Amino acid sequence: MGMDSLILFSLFALFLPLAGFVVLIFFGNRLPREGDWVATGAVAVSFVLSLIIMFSKLATPDSVTATWAWVQMGNVPVLGGLTIELGILIDNLSSIMLVVVTLISLLVHVYSMGYMQGDSRYGRYFAYLGFFTFSMLGIVITHNLLMMYMFWELVGLSSYLLIGHYYEKKSASNAAIKAFVVNRIGDAGMFIGIMILFVHFATFSFDAIFGAVAAGDLPFASQAWLTAAGVLIFCGAIGKSAQFPLHVWLPDAMEGPTPVSALIHAATMVAAGVFLVARMFPILTADALLVIAYIGAATALLAATVAITQYDIKKVLAWSTISQLGYMILALGVGAYAAGFMHLVTHAAFKAGLFLGSGAVIYAMHAALHKQHDHQTDAQDIRNMGGLRGKMPVTYWTFLIFTLAISGIPLTSGFLSKDEILAGTLAFSTLNGHFLLPLTAFLVAGMTAFYMFRLVILTFHGKPSDKDRLSIIREAPGVMTVPLIVLATLSLFFFYSFNPLGASSGWLYQALERPASVVPEAIGPIAASVLYQAVSSVHTLVMILSIVIAVSGLAFAWLVYEKRSISADKMAAAMGPLYRGSYNKWYFDEMYQAVIVNGTLALTHISNWFDNRIIDGIVNGAATVTQGISKISGWIDYMFIDGLVNFLANFTGAIGMRLRKIQTGKVQNYLVFAVFGFLVIVFFFMAI
Repeated sequence: MGMDSLILFSLFALFLPLAGFVVLIFFGNRLPREGDWVATGAVAVSFVLSLIIMFSKLATPDSVTATWAWVQMGNVPVLGGLTIELGILIDNLSSIMLVVVTLISLLVHVYSMGYMQGDSRYGRYFAYLGFFTFSMLGIVITHNLLMMYMFWELVGLSSYLLIGHYYEKKSASNAAIKAFVVNRIGDAGMFIGIMILFVHFATFSFDAIFGAVAAGDLPFASQAWLTAAGVLIFCGAIGKSAQFPLHVWLPDAMEGPTPVSALIHAATMVAAGVFLVARMFPILTADALLVIAYIGAATALLAATVAITQYDIKKVLAWSTISQLGYMILALGVGAYAAGFMHLVTHAAFKAGLFLGSGAVIYAMHAALHKQHDHQTDAQDIRNMGGLRGKMPVTYWTFLIFTLAISGIPLTSGFLSKDEILAGTLAFSTLNGHFLLPLTAFLVAGMTAFYMFRLVILTFHGKPSDKDRLSIIREAPGVMTVPLIVLATLSLFFFYSFNPLGASSGWLYQALERPASVVPEAIGPIAASVLYQAVSSVHTLVMILSIVIAVSGLAFAWLVYEKRSISADKMAAAMGPLYRGSYNKWYFDEMYQAVIVNGTLALTHISNWFDNRIIDGIVNGAATVTQGISKISGWIDYMFIDGLVNFLANFTGAIGMRLRKIQTGKVQNYLVFAVFGFLVIVFFFMAI
């Protein structure tokens, strides 16, 4: 396929979901089924086009770029002549991500036809799904930082609309606002990082910036400025991919419809942060990558410790998403580029499946509770479930496959990608001594297997919490189970590598070859060849350890929750404050509320008091003094200035009245007065 065709297909794939959004917003109420088939059809065509683009691109080593001048300005201070472009970049990274986004979006659209049936805003929901898909695709195929930032903000807007779909619920509207505000914090840092690069290089283009840095042109001739720009841009990923310390919005985002959770957690919003790091990888310095690696490791561990104690089925999965995203960020930070991005691809399938599977369970629970006229029982609390595997076999078996994949059990896609991450992390530590990173990664692997099988056992195994309710629970309709079967199939190893124990020989791993770092050697990350050799030397050991750890986590969950050989309640009591901290999400929300939210409110109250009492006091006091002075000045003006002027005027007037009698106009009278005056003067001088 020619380059022009790839660009044309990519533009169609981008704008078709947007076209569906426009049609549904303006005409959805007039269409059959409120136009859900329009939105679904648009995404389906985008998926087919994305497949064509991916296969065509993987067949050639060259990337495809098309640009269009958008803003042209003359001589701009500091920047000189300036042209801002719009552009499309199709390389292996973007072409694979196109398929991931459109595939998951398509399956979510199909699933939603069953799950959202009867919703009061059914058509608007599908419209927002299309807008969300359009926004994410824009991030994927853009060729410059400015366009990426524009679509980045559109993803934030569309997530706000979808998370707050049930806006009449206070918790849902609060969750939407929280997601929007927290992401703005990360986006502010991202914008500053982008502007550091733009002010120096006078361009937003990835290729132009990478080329300039490769030639030794560092921002403001400083390695520190390049590191700062990389870390600040990564702040955008901290927000979007819910990394510590901006992780608090993602669990609350579960207030949105469950299919939205699947889309956000698998292929769109949270994936954007990982994609950003992968795209900017060539100019990330060693210091920036080390910061990224430690934030990823901290996030993976923190989220795993919380997931262990949660009972809301969607929140367990939400915290697992945060943990898995930490894995991906950790992998990119240690230079295991292909492993990190491969985990993004494999995770998209099994995490979307887990959320859609949880949605099927919630759907069945709601239906059963409705028949029982029970409006008090929480349909998402796994303590209210149990014994569902016999009533929902398709959901159970697919959910089990997804759980095996996320736990890193062999023969699944998750084993392939997680094994490569663990190998890359251990290899990195052998080269520079950061052994805390692989220790964290292995610990989280065991914790993941434990809390995921805890979820499976409490939901599908054991005794039902209510036998009458269990008797009326039914499997989800076919429109919901077919996407589960598709995603379960995609969670098996052979789609990514024919070797069930190694990803490096598979097509996906090879297509995601780590890009050469363009950062000068003095500050650049570990060379790909050096890291690859280290990975090869530890791969077998890592594979054995990862299997042992995953199986141990699985077995421990089985003993505690299936066999009940170990009491979960006694374990919780023994852990004391650690359990309470985990259950309460380590009080991050409370700390942020007390320090940031309440601190900001306190500052506004202080500012308001200072404004009212001090600033307004000074202004009002100055006004009062000025009024007093003006009154005194007015009195002086009236009594003295005006008095003197009026006195002179009156005196002059009085004299004038007297002199008028003399001024008769008769000459003879004037002569008499003159003679008389002359005689007076003569006699006066004679008397002297």
